Amino acid sequence: MSENISLAIIGGSGLSSMPGLTDTKEFDLDTPFGKPSAPVVVGTLEEQRVAFLARHGIGHHIMPTEVNYRANIYALKFLGAERVISISACGSLREDYAPGHIVIPDQLFDNTKSRARTFFGEGLVAHVGTADPFCQDLSAQLEKAVAQTGATVHNGGALITIEGPRFSTKAESNTFRGWSMAIIGMTTSPEAFLAREAEMCYAVMAHVTDYDVWHVSEAPVTVEMVIQILNRNTTVAQQAIRNLVRSLPAKRACKCGSALADALITNPAVILVETRKKLDLLVRKYLK
Repeated sequence: MSENISLAIIGGSGLSSMPGLTDTKEFDLDTPFGKPSAPVVVGTLEEQRVAFLARHGIGHHIMPTEVNYRANIYALKFLGAERVISISACGSLREDYAPGHIVIPDQLFDNTKSRARTFFGEGLVAHVGTADPFCQDLSAQLEKAVAQTGATVHNGGALITIEGPRFSTKAESNTFRGWSMAIIGMTTSPEAFLAREAEMCYAVMAHVTDYDVWHVSEAPVTVEMVIQILNRNTTVAQQAIRNLVRSLPAKRACKCGSALADALITNPAVILVETRKKLDLLVRKYLK
C-alpha cells in the first residue's frame, strides 16, 4: 500500500491535530510484528501527504520498553513512507544544551537491554551498517527547518538511549557525561536501527527538557518539568514540520534506500517460506 507519503512523524499524539492538516485518514493496521502503538493518521500538510504515529499510544499509556518499535516502523513502511522524523524529549548532558533548546543528534549509543532490535532472525540474517545511525541529509534538512522557527537548535552530539521508565541516578548521569554523551532519552533505540533496516531515512528532533540529574545548580528532572517544556515547544515542532515538508525534495539523494543491498548474508535457498513472507516488504527486491 502506498499513500504517497512525503514524511512520517513519530511523536506525541497531539501532533496529528496540528493546524493546517486536512483530508485526514486513519489506518488501524496489523503487522507481522503485532499492532503499532496507535492508528496511523495520514493527512495533507503543505500540499504533501504526511503520516503521524503516536509512539506511546493515544493518551501516552505505553512505557518506552513496551513500545512495539518493529510494528511502528513496519506500519510506516507499509504505507509507503521513506522518511521518518522522531520528535522526542531528552535530558541534556552538556551545559550548552539548555532546557528549551532543540538538538539534532548525529550519533547514537544504545544502552537498552530488553527490546527487540531487529526485524531479522528466524532463518534470515542481515548485518546492516549503522556507523552513522541517522540520515545525514534528512538531519541537515531538519536542522534548517527548526532554525527557521527562531528556536535555538544544535547540530550534532551523541544521544544515549536508556531503558527507562525511571530517570537516571547521579552516578549514571555523570558516567554518561564521562562517555561524552550529549543528550539522553528512552526511545531512539532501536527505532533508528529498525528504520535503517527498513531502508528509511531517519532523523531526530530532540527537545531538551532538563539537565538530567548531573547539574548541581538545577533541580533533578521530573515529569512535570518534561511536560512543561514539551508543551512550550509544541508550536515550534509543528512549524518545523511545516517548514520541512515544504522544502523536502521529491527524491532522496542519500544511501538509506539501499541499506540492505550488502547486508543480507543468508543463502536464499535456505530461507524458510514463512520468513520470506514475513519480511517480504523489506527484502523482496533483493530476493528474486
